[in-house]
Amino acid sequence: MEKKYIKINGISVASELADFVKNELLENTEIDVKHFWNGFEKSIKKLVPINKELLKKRQQIQKKIDDWHNKNKFEEFDSLKYKKFLNEIGYIVSQKEDFKIETTNVDIEISKIAGPQLVVPVMNARYALNAANARWGSLYDALYGSDYLDSNKNLGSHYNPFRGGKVIKYCREFLDKFFPLATNSWKKLELIDVINNKPEFIVNGKKINLKNPDQYVGYRRSENKLKGILFKNNNLHVELVINPYAFTAQQDPSGISDLVIESAITTIMDHEDSVSAVNSEDKILGYRNWLGLMKGNLKITFDKSGKVFERRLNTDRKYIGPQGEKIVLHGRSLLLNRNVGHLMTNSSIILADNSEIPEGIMDAFFTSAACLHDLKKRGNSRTGSIYIVKPKMHGPEEVAFTNEIFNEVENVLKLKSNTIKVGIMDEERRTSINLKECIRQVKKRVVFINTGFLDRTGDEMHTSMCAGPMIKKGDMKSSKWIAAYENNNVDVGLQCGFSGLAQIGKGMWPAPDKMADMMKQKIDHLKAGANCAWTPSPTAATLHSLHYHDVDVFKIQDKLKNRNNNNLENLLKIPIADRPNWSMDEIIKELENNSQGILGYVVRWIDQGIGCSKVPDINNVGLMEDRATLRISSQHIANWLKYNICTKIQVIDIMKKMARIVDDQNKNDKNYIRMSDDFENSIAFKTACDLVFKGTEQPSGYTEPLLHLNRLHKKSLNIN
Repeated sequence: MEKKYIKINGISVASELADFVKNELLENTEIDVKHFWNGFEKSIKKLVPINKELLKKRQQIQKKIDDWHNKNKFEEFDSLKYKKFLNEIGYIVSQKEDFKIETTNVDIEISKIAGPQLVVPVMNARYALNAANARWGSLYDALYGSDYLDSNKNLGSHYNPFRGGKVIKYCREFLDKFFPLATNSWKKLELIDVINNKPEFIVNGKKINLKNPDQYVGYRRSENKLKGILFKNNNLHVELVINPYAFTAQQDPSGISDLVIESAITTIMDHEDSVSAVNSEDKILGYRNWLGLMKGNLKITFDKSGKVFERRLNTDRKYIGPQGEKIVLHGRSLLLNRNVGHLMTNSSIILADNSEIPEGIMDAFFTSAACLHDLKKRGNSRTGSIYIVKPKMHGPEEVAFTNEIFNEVENVLKLKSNTIKVGIMDEERRTSINLKECIRQVKKRVVFINTGFLDRTGDEMHTSMCAGPMIKKGDMKSSKWIAAYENNNVDVGLQCGFSGLAQIGKGMWPAPDKMADMMKQKIDHLKAGANCAWTPSPTAATLHSLHYHDVDVFKIQDKLKNRNNNNLENLLKIPIADRPNWSMDEIIKELENNSQGILGYVVRWIDQGIGCSKVPDINNVGLMEDRATLRISSQHIANWLKYNICTKIQVIDIMKKMARIVDDQNKNDKNYIRMSDDFENSIAFKTACDLVFKGTEQPSGYTEPLLHLNRLHKKSLNIN
């Protein structure tokens, strides 16, 4: 169906978007609709040409790098010569004097509390609400429902007291370790109460105190009955829930029925890699959900086991302190918004020259306008800030452009300078190598830097596509550039004064069903100096929060501040295979792994508009995947095709074989459209193949242009 537009000054706006702005986005704000559109149009006249020039520069730099590799491919690689070349073309910029970031009005969830971070697709209201409410999580539920303590996932429909006993034992040991009693164990606790606003613990008929009384924060009562006692460790709160009538407390004389702990301290509501948003209809859905979160009125109803439930944002948590004072704790995760990058455009708004609006500019205006509601009520940011994470920026100039976009938004929305805070996704090679200078461009508004292994690897491969065949995908994590990349992100952040003011983050744990493995491995992110790290679910956030009780990240950061940052040489090491002699079996296995991952993700994106979901891998292990996983796999096959490690016919045969496997893996999805029934007419299968066979020509190896093109085609056929 043809989209309807209305003319607003010199631009054409999809009528449904114009209605949304007038009737929802700006309603009850101090920003007049006419003022908004006038300011918006004036800003885009200034910003759009810069956007285009920056994208043109990306292409020019990439061509110079390709030409250099082609010219020098018959010579032994000279790292000094390569580095000199990158300096000459402006890929590496000169570092200026040292500096510290100057960001003000930062919420404590970012500056003072180290903890897990969720990333969820903003187009899914249920996921968004679950994530926002995951600030507090039941440790009993997380332990009972995961494989962390017991790998037997057959929970059954009734409570398993043996499994429950393991949970209770673990939680008592957790209390003994982090909130120890002065002279005895929590396992022997007989009674717990609060008298004159102070806790009393009874063991063997005797009153004892906490070993560290300062860990006690407060309590809550209802109808004169004790309901909970609140403690704090490493700036994270833990509430002992007291309910003797709960089945989890029936064998417990003290009446403890749960530990509710601070879990997802911050959450990124994502408009980018985890969504499939290709037109105004999609964009409005994401904007509307974000608006509901900022207004505090987002809610959904859903059916579960024949019953209708309603979900809305949790309220704040209220306690009484040691002096009888009122204590109010934020009941929800602090929400950040990830806009799209500088590359993509969207047909929601057509400019005077008949081109589409750069989507990242549109996101900045619309998501910030939604935050006007929160700036009045302070339901999300208590300091009056707006938090926007900006992905896929290439080097300091592009970061400076983001700063300019935010300046324009603040001017139009009548906000104080630097109200909008920025998070830098360190996921492109030119940003990694120039990270310090990138941060300098936004030193008054930056609150976040984060590594992203998958996107960063995709850009690593595309940037150096002409250097030679890449090592196997599984070997990337042990390559020198990866270690240098992860260390550099922390080192530069600390040198620029992030500790105690901004987040230094690490990437996602992709397997939501493998919590035991996560708990063994993800603690390394804290030991590496990250004060936030991504988790795939509220349960994972609750479990990962245990690591932050175990490790004081800010002390780790203090130790790392003086580490010698000499990562540049290793950052520039290209992960090409030296005289690869892989067997045909190894090559086929690698191609099958990559192809299955591509198809499993693309088929849901194109046919159902699902941008992020748990996708079974080739071994039927469910992995949370978004466009970043697609980028690395498609670029890897494209690289091997370029160097004749494999052939196009071979790849097509493997893609068809894997399509049949993916079809079988999705056989229980009633909305799924099989690819193997008609390869020639499957838009999803064609898209997956295009991502590989056209991979070398895609800008920076991004998957969005082909995904958006084919999703729009799919929607135009009204097959959804």
